[in-house]
Amino acid sequence: MPANPFEGLKPEFLWKHFEALTKIPRCSGNEAAAAGYIKAQAEAKGLKISQDDIGNVLVSVPASPGKEGKPVVIIQGHLDMVGEKDSDSAHDFDKDPIPVVREGDFITAHKTTLGADNGIGLAAGLSMLDDSSAVHGPIELLFTIDEERGLTGARKLQPGFAQGKILLNLDSEEEGSLYVGCAGGADTEIGMDVKRQAASGEVFEVRVKNMKGGHSGMDINTGRGNAAKVLSWFLDRLRAKCDFGLSTFLSGDKHNAIPREAMAQLALPAGGRQAADEVINQLRDDLKACYGKTDPEVVVEVSTVQSGSDMLTRADRDRFLDLVLAMPHGVLAMSQDVAGLVETSTNLAVVRLVDASATFLQSTRSSIDASIAIIQQSIMAQARLAGAQPKALGGYPGWQPNMDSALLARTLEVHKRVTGKDAEVKAIHAGLECGIIGERFGGMDMISFGPQIEWPHSPSERVKIDSVERFYNLLKSLLADLAA
Repeated sequence: MPANPFEGLKPEFLWKHFEALTKIPRCSGNEAAAAGYIKAQAEAKGLKISQDDIGNVLVSVPASPGKEGKPVVIIQGHLDMVGEKDSDSAHDFDKDPIPVVREGDFITAHKTTLGADNGIGLAAGLSMLDDSSAVHGPIELLFTIDEERGLTGARKLQPGFAQGKILLNLDSEEEGSLYVGCAGGADTEIGMDVKRQAASGEVFEVRVKNMKGGHSGMDINTGRGNAAKVLSWFLDRLRAKCDFGLSTFLSGDKHNAIPREAMAQLALPAGGRQAADEVINQLRDDLKACYGKTDPEVVVEVSTVQSGSDMLTRADRDRFLDLVLAMPHGVLAMSQDVAGLVETSTNLAVVRLVDASATFLQSTRSSIDASIAIIQQSIMAQARLAGAQPKALGGYPGWQPNMDSALLARTLEVHKRVTGKDAEVKAIHAGLECGIIGERFGGMDMISFGPQIEWPHSPSERVKIDSVERFYNLLKSLLADLAA
């Protein structure tokens, strides 16, 4: 295995740019350096660059000779990545380069997310600045900010920022699939004030570890467990055996990632540790039955700690724990129109109990806008029953499929010609920016495709090496066809 995991990879231009991006911190809200890299690449070529007030970047790439009069094509992706890491990783996403490794046919990272979502798409677009063999009409490279936290960049785009009416979104993650629709979504934030009292008993820490997590849209249908829910099951069963004190509960920190780990700090009375071990043994069998195939390495473990903070009152412990138990998570409805497509889901993304308050974040998705509102109503009602204060946050629209799209028909033809295989036309249960961009600009013909990226939004994220070259060849061939 080469010391440099990118050594010898093709296409050279694409991997060169992706390697550079892995060395630039670019989690959501921290995209300035990545935008600076893109602008520097464009400036070196003497290209026109625009940047709006929020930070979205547009690079205008001239047409190949003789193709100047062809339609303008927008190549679009997002600058930010999700920063998730294993609990034993010392990686600092604010300053450290991604620890990239090559494992067989894949590029991945050591104990962190890789950023192939959407770094490969960015790198493919930037390759148009270098690849003299690419034939195309006028191109606009549109790179948006803060997609992963709430599609902020796309939502703040101003009409007229880009001129093209054909959009190629490079933010899909399944080779051989062409996406023509996506879910909309909205978040629900819940706050709960809690009261505390002095701790009594020996202080312990309980952890749920080694769950796979994943993307709350792409992976919600896999049946993978939610660490916050698993921890709440443990605590509820323990509550039936002994009167423990609860001081801390932490799980998740991204609205679009299924929580992989959870931690609680509690004070156990005499005999409480034995009760905890009994619950773990019982829960271990239940977790194996429920998640033996999706999360086979999940563990629940208890350890002693030196000291702890004040514990919740018994009443507030029960209010908090009952709300975690009651919060929905997972697939709520399947599409009646598209076989195998999740229609509506919700992700219990964040649970935090610290100091004098608890906070919850629910991320709900659906291809039906009315369903999002209905699920939010239910979540907020549950919160109010627990004496908490819910707030529905702003949402984003879905992207309704247009099966009569001229761009879709052309892309299907090109895909067949280039790969020898028929592409699958799909809608996705995730938030692509196409719906928002179409709403902001109007009159857009759009499609989304990408290489094979597995387990995004988790430290297991990886991209299949040979799929990247095929993806890039499809992009080049489609651009040439649109300029024919």
